Amino acid sequence: MRLDKWLKVSRLIKRRTVANEACDNQRVTANGRPVKASYDVKEGDVLELRFGERLVRVEVLAVAEHVGKADAPAMYRELS
Repeated sequence: MRLDKWLKVSRLIKRRTVANEACDNQRVTANGRPVKASYDVKEGDVLELRFGERLVRVEVLAVAEHVGKADAPAMYRELS
């Protein structure tokens, strides 16, 4: 699944266009490398998202096309 879509489905970023812009501005890295929105997300990937001064590191636990709001946090695990 594309990174921008995964970020939207997992509810880490609310809209796919915003996820796309974050990737274009190199605010998203996968396994330590800056990636584009078309990056193919796989289970086990470690993603880093920069929101201003805040850095969020997550490990991808699941990749699914459609997930309910309550189940979205189960798609990733926050790392410190």
